[in-house]
Amino acid sequence: MTYELPIIDISALLEPGDARQAVAAQIRQACRAHGFFYVTGHGVDAALVQRLEDLSHRFFELPEDTKMQWRMALGGRAWRGFFPLGGELTSGRPDWKEGLYLGTELAVTHPLVQAKTPVHGPNLFPDVPDFRETILDYLAAVTQLGHTLMEGIALSLDLPASYFAERYTSDPLILFRIFNYPTQAVPQGMDVQWGVGEHTDYGLLTILHQDHIGGLAVHTPAGWIDAPPIKGSFVCNIGDMLDRMTGGLYKSTPHRVKRNTSGHDRLSFPLFFDPNFEARVQRIEGLAGADARDDSTERWDRANVHAFNGRYGDYLLDKVSKVFPQLRDEVL
Repeated sequence: MTYELPIIDISALLEPGDARQAVAAQIRQACRAHGFFYVTGHGVDAALVQRLEDLSHRFFELPEDTKMQWRMALGGRAWRGFFPLGGELTSGRPDWKEGLYLGTELAVTHPLVQAKTPVHGPNLFPDVPDFRETILDYLAAVTQLGHTLMEGIALSLDLPASYFAERYTSDPLILFRIFNYPTQAVPQGMDVQWGVGEHTDYGLLTILHQDHIGGLAVHTPAGWIDAPPIKGSFVCNIGDMLDRMTGGLYKSTPHRVKRNTSGHDRLSFPLFFDPNFEARVQRIEGLAGADARDDSTERWDRANVHAFNGRYGDYLLDKVSKVFPQLRDEVL
């Protein structure tokens, strides 16, 4: 049985007009079916994306001792910087990837940084020419795409387009990752079956650019399927907080990444468009068809997202601290 993720041209969302509702209807269908969809017509400059790929390859080709000059331990409470192979856990097992943690660039004088708010602060930009500027340009472009997509998601729920911006994302928490999946055999003694194990994302919306190699797999009602790269597109998926807000009408979908055996290193660029750290996550009132059923026995982590009631930042820290337990102990 062939089961493919939908491809949605969202160009109509970028302009006012009735055509936005047609896009919203496609988003609704995708979110009800499996919570994953591709977007095209998004307006993000292809040359910017290619430049980010090229510079990321240049960074990851550096010796590990050099890359460790920007290790996460130096990022403090901001949780920014480089981690080496096996340095991140999913469901308690090391992922077969290395990466660079980034986010909205905040100066040390920013009030949130002065207040020592976790996951807020300056980035640790590697000393690769043009990398800093390219990362910041990409962050700005895809963050704007996130605002556009959340308007489409609001419309798909028959809510005002500004619903999420007014309550959660006028100042969203943006977490950005640049991952490199080397193509090589797993070292002896390491139990690493996947590049990244089965998981759901924590927040509202993930916007992913993947290079030409691919490797993403999604758990749909028809079983596990591949989500291969489509040139010029982003892959989007909804996270736990949108599942919580919609009472399970839009479910956060488990996904994983296959080990890379292509013969070439693979790059992946997920941007997490999340509620503000201080936002109190609430269920959307009066949403038809949302039963907020406890599905913890079916979830990968046995958690009931509908039981959560509090700051988004608390939910995020609980999850992220399991990914980097040593850093949690040292920093938090």
